[in-house]
Amino acid sequence: MQIPSKYNSSEVEDKWYDYWMKNNYFHSEVDDREPYTIVIPPPNVTGVLHMGHMLNNTIQDVLIRRARLLGKNACWVPGTDHASIATEAKVVAKLKEQGINKNDLTREEFLAHAWEWKHEYGGIILDQLKKIGASCDWERTAFTMDPAMSESVIKVFVDLYNKGLIYRGYRMVNWDPEAKTTLSDEEVIHIEKQGNLYYLEYKIEGSEDTLTIATTRPETIFGDTAICINPNDERFTHLKGKKAIVPLCGRVIPIIEDEYVDLEFGTGCLKVTPAHDENDKVLGDKHKLEVIDIFNDDASLNSFGLDYEGKDRFVARKEVVKELEEKGILVKTEVHTNKVGTSERTKAVIEPRLSDQWFLKMTDLAKPAIDAVLGDDTEINLYPKKFENTYRHWMENVRDWNISRQLWWGQQIPAYFYGDGKEDFVVAENIEDALELAKEKTKNSTLTTKDLTQDEDALDTWFSSWLWPMSVFDGIRNPENEEIKYYYPTNDLVTGPDILFFWVARMIVAGYEYKNEKPFNNVYLTGLVRDKQRRKMSKSLGNSPDALKLIEDYGADGVRVGLLLSSAAGNDLMFDEDLCQQGKGFVNKIWNAFRLIKGWEVDASLPQPETAKIGLAWYDAKFQKALAEIEDHYSKYRLSDALMSMYKLIMDDFSSWLLEIVKPGYQQPIDAKTFASIIEVLENNLKVLHPFMPFLTEEIWQHITERTPEEALVIAKYPAIKDFDAKIITDFDFASGVVSGIRTIRKDKNISFKDAVELFAVNNENNTKEFDVVIQKLTNASAINYVTEKVEGASFRVKSNEYFIPVSADDIDVEAETEKLNAELKRAEGFLFGIQKKLSNERFVNNAPEKVLALERKKEADTVAKIETIKSSLASLK
Repeated sequence: MQIPSKYNSSEVEDKWYDYWMKNNYFHSEVDDREPYTIVIPPPNVTGVLHMGHMLNNTIQDVLIRRARLLGKNACWVPGTDHASIATEAKVVAKLKEQGINKNDLTREEFLAHAWEWKHEYGGIILDQLKKIGASCDWERTAFTMDPAMSESVIKVFVDLYNKGLIYRGYRMVNWDPEAKTTLSDEEVIHIEKQGNLYYLEYKIEGSEDTLTIATTRPETIFGDTAICINPNDERFTHLKGKKAIVPLCGRVIPIIEDEYVDLEFGTGCLKVTPAHDENDKVLGDKHKLEVIDIFNDDASLNSFGLDYEGKDRFVARKEVVKELEEKGILVKTEVHTNKVGTSERTKAVIEPRLSDQWFLKMTDLAKPAIDAVLGDDTEINLYPKKFENTYRHWMENVRDWNISRQLWWGQQIPAYFYGDGKEDFVVAENIEDALELAKEKTKNSTLTTKDLTQDEDALDTWFSSWLWPMSVFDGIRNPENEEIKYYYPTNDLVTGPDILFFWVARMIVAGYEYKNEKPFNNVYLTGLVRDKQRRKMSKSLGNSPDALKLIEDYGADGVRVGLLLSSAAGNDLMFDEDLCQQGKGFVNKIWNAFRLIKGWEVDASLPQPETAKIGLAWYDAKFQKALAEIEDHYSKYRLSDALMSMYKLIMDDFSSWLLEIVKPGYQQPIDAKTFASIIEVLENNLKVLHPFMPFLTEEIWQHITERTPEEALVIAKYPAIKDFDAKIITDFDFASGVVSGIRTIRKDKNISFKDAVELFAVNNENNTKEFDVVIQKLTNASAINYVTEKVEGASFRVKSNEYFIPVSADDIDVEAETEKLNAELKRAEGFLFGIQKKLSNERFVNNAPEKVLALERKKEADTVAKIETIKSSLASLK
């Protein structure tokens, strides 16, 4: 095949992704290999690819491709989440554009529109994942509302209800007035906002006395059913047993006493609105107060709001304040900062609301999940470990989970009502089973399915996705099937810390409840993607780049490298487009290195030069050292560091050193043995790089020689870790210092590379003469002479050795050379002072291992020798 001069990313990406798909490399079936399983954190079916998805799925793809190369049966299950609140909102908005109101439709009609929307838009994000190279098993694509998944969800609900863990209760819940549904506590974000504190005067019935209360929400006075004072508060003894009159509505309410009221806070008088505040509800229950709900489900005021009926709560607040002020009821207003609960999904301000809802008791269910992550015999590892504290806080303070939502898009709660009473219901997997239970419960054998009405509410989206690692392998409906037994528990879960409780903790809970086993071994929590100003990337801020446009501009491999190089484990990623440019530059560097190699003419009759032999031996050791480092980084989920190890190996050791060492002279052929070895080195590099840069590496791999589908890089064998010669690496580092020294002198003295130089070496303590041929080749040194006396000329030092290149006296700038040597002397003396200070510290000397002490003493001796050499050089310049 003709090798193009420039790497064309879009052409290459389409070609190899199609090839991988055609040859079914991503598909996994149960066999006798070791399984390696990842389940995707299912993105919302409403979603499109953004930077968070790019990072998260690139990391998963790196892990899955590496497992494939290691010979494991790699299975990455993709899919989407039905995202009940977000999707229902999108469908409602689309219907509105068509002039259709959701309330005018039956549930079945609305769901038909929702499914139509899902079929049209629901697969967009999965198709986009293919653009970054995600090697998911697409045949296994799942959706949280697939029939089998829904059946599993319903089965679990019924089971937990029968175990007494699910119950229906009239409780204060978080109401999202925009989505018109309840939310669990975890879906409410508390944001600090500046508002006002309004001081209002209430009259006392039958007297001229008044009392003052302070409230942030004056519109809720229409729901007041008591004023509460502390029985120990001497200021209000005269109010005991009296009644107050609620402003504007004139309702007479009791003044009650309770030590709940803080003597130091506010005015000491508390208005009690049981329908709209959780603490007030507790007080209301205790004192048997009336409960008056003043809001409609969209947070506009209902008929209890009198003249403000139908007005939005915030509009009503302004108008109520104005009326209170006009009537002299508003005593004063103060600026007040407090935390306001907002919906994670719609950003609407939450209303506390009393409602009949379904709850799951979490306290006992959470115990095995706490032990699994935080116990003595840890079964699940969180990376980074700092998130264990967050996990502990959530799980040890877990509250009952509100699992019902006032939505139609989602699994409908399998509770069937047969009468008008709140308790007149049965729970069953289908209406036929429900009928039998209802007949049994009522002792009425004449009941029919027409007498049953299913609960209108749907289940919380997380109640389906918490089963994900089991339900994708049909482990709930068929707990003994061969797939769940083979693929479960899964290996690694890669997700964001923002859903550590929503999803990760709940999956762990479900895993122990239904499999008595962990759902995964390791959880890698990525950082959030932020912009250069440290702001979280979001559509609303307009600071999130178009992920597909980045791929178009920099290539998928360039973007993957850019993301991973900037993504330190568990820390937020400060995304900068320049990183993608750096990634693209890395792609081009590898491509050009490959073109250079393939451009060499091979002569089978040539013997292998000594330079190539030693250069290849050094690189083999260097590669093995890097491979061991990379393995260590993988084990700690430090993928950024793993890539950086490879980046340095390719950019520095392979491209800048090895290729220079082995490349033939201008228009000269290369020997066959060296060429074969370089190809082998290149192939090993490609194998290690493939998980990070799948497209480029497959393209080069296929260009190297003709390959069958069985020989594709995507399923090649990962290089094995072997022992390596550490000394050859140390010796080469020394030799490379000599090369750098000669190159600096050539540059400083303006000596052309074509002109050979002669090198003299004094004080040869480092026996690295086997590298002399390499030094000569890389610097065009005609000879390296080992001498005992200094030679006139330009000099440099590598550790305690001094090197000289004879140059004419006219070429030496004595002043510049003296300045340079004095700077070196100052640095060396500073370094020596630090070492000697350490060695004079008795505690250090007594406690440090012998190896460490020996190393420090060696550094001291080398530095003393270096200082003597510098002083001697300075003396010779005078």
